[in-house]
Amino acid sequence: MNDLSPYLKSTAYIDSDSPAIMAHARSIVSPDDGDVEKAVKLFYAVRDCVRYNPYRMSVAGEDYVASRVLAAGEGFCVQKAVLLAALSRASGVPCRLRFAIVKNHLVTKRLRDLMGTDLFAFHGFNEFHLDGRWVKATPAFNLSLCEKFGILPLDFDGSADSILHPFDASGRQHMEYLHDYGPFEDLPVDLMMEEFGKYYPAIMKALEARQAGPAGDFEREADDEKRGEGR
Repeated sequence: MNDLSPYLKSTAYIDSDSPAIMAHARSIVSPDDGDVEKAVKLFYAVRDCVRYNPYRMSVAGEDYVASRVLAAGEGFCVQKAVLLAALSRASGVPCRLRFAIVKNHLVTKRLRDLMGTDLFAFHGFNEFHLDGRWVKATPAFNLSLCEKFGILPLDFDGSADSILHPFDASGRQHMEYLHDYGPFEDLPVDLMMEEFGKYYPAIMKALEARQAGPAGDFEREADDEKRGEGR
């Protein structure tokens, strides 16, 4: 059997030994839960209790530390994946990070204009080691956000891969995976920043100039667009 210890340890970004992370994990799972039950409970806790907001993108490394994401109560896919990995490791369930380039990601008109592309680089998700194999799980989009965009919420049962979202709620093709960066023990910040700079140069210049990107509430934007379409 492969050595799973790297996927149970605390790291610079997956700070699973943080008191806040350990306490939060204990509030979600029980020591009597099996690994599958723990993974499922933690997935839903991060999916729905930490709001997805791509405007949390940052060039400051500390903004990707799991305990900081927990305190913020929101984040984009990378930050939410880091938090889920930390909670999983704090609960004794091996977990690692994985990243991909995807097309047809959830996006508002404002964000699409800021990005200047329909490609999302370094989309983050998780892999749990459960029942002897790695199982994919994507905690990015909270239920209320999915409802606003008209896509099916992404569920997870601990046995089948749960990755975003090949079809929307009407059955139309939605998410397409174009490139797999592979699995990682910790967040590869340098590689992530390099990819963000390649795909989103204008946003990265703004981030580097003032250490903060465009402000916004993504879910509110989605709601405003939906209301506008209905008028």
